[in-house]
Amino acid sequence: MNKKILIIGGAGFIGSNASHYFSKKGYEVTVFDNLYRIGTDKNLNWLKETHPQIKFIKGDIRKYADLKDAVKGFDVVIHLAAQVAVTTSVVDPRTDFEINALGAFNVLEAVRENGEKPFVIFSSTNKVYGGMEEIKIVEKNGQYAYKDFPGGISEKSTIDFHSPYGCSKGCADQYVRDYFRIYDIPTVVFRQSCIYGPRQFGIEDQGWLAWFIIATTLSKFISVYGDGKQVRDVLYVDDLVRAYDLAIENMRNVKGKIYNIGGGPGNTLSVWKQFGGILEKLFGKKLNPKWGPSRPGDQKVYISDISKIKKELNWTPQVKVEEGIEKLFNWVQENKELFKDFI
Repeated sequence: MNKKILIIGGAGFIGSNASHYFSKKGYEVTVFDNLYRIGTDKNLNWLKETHPQIKFIKGDIRKYADLKDAVKGFDVVIHLAAQVAVTTSVVDPRTDFEINALGAFNVLEAVRENGEKPFVIFSSTNKVYGGMEEIKIVEKNGQYAYKDFPGGISEKSTIDFHSPYGCSKGCADQYVRDYFRIYDIPTVVFRQSCIYGPRQFGIEDQGWLAWFIIATTLSKFISVYGDGKQVRDVLYVDDLVRAYDLAIENMRNVKGKIYNIGGGPGNTLSVWKQFGGILEKLFGKKLNPKWGPSRPGDQKVYISDISKIKKELNWTPQVKVEEGIEKLFNWVQENKELFKDFI
């Protein structure tokens, strides 16, 4: 009998890729989404065309009544629905809290009251570690680097929620973990770094890799905030979804745990020094971004220590940075019609 999986936020960027992956694998996939975020309607249409068997529930995680019956009958629940931009959370912290903190709580409560105890995967964020001002940063080859953490930031690092977004996701992160400890609901938390890939309708506030490609394709201005020397580890979405799959296959060993997941030290990218050069090569022209001040909570460096998930799930990123960026670039070029009304 095929496993049944509910993907909350299943029409979003990561969600649509996960829905596609698990449907191909033979899971009975149900997508739960309110279709509020830009591009979700297009992703849902693609899923319906590609996998007509996928079921869809339109609902809002802020409304407990929408979730109460929706979570019944599943072996796995992947919770991906979120408000995902730090800047948006600063402007509207209440909505950010209601979606990220209250929404995750509603998911957990719906699962708890249902009593079936499906395996719950939660998409958290590296922002739970805060601005990390105490970590010493040096400059190497025109970009920032950790002075003392060559392997990146591990799960043992102190959490220090910074920005309303960091607070709301951090709250959810801890609730998900505690519902395993208190209610014996099998959960796992993935603290994700920069995820990128096809079906990502990136905007300036979030999804910067996709946004730079989309904006340049549409001849729109792109802005670099700060000095462009900031460094992130980046992970292609296929590698992330594969990690979800491995977690499901190894549920007994991973339940109750937290994993940092990203490209790790082997897949890093500076916001402009490196990425700008890759873009100029792909587009075949010189690019001149606008420059702005650093944004609240923006870390000069964030690189995930992925040694724990490598060891415990035998997982490692397969798609290298330039290869993944070229895949995303090609997807945007081949699907320009999706962006004709893009703002």
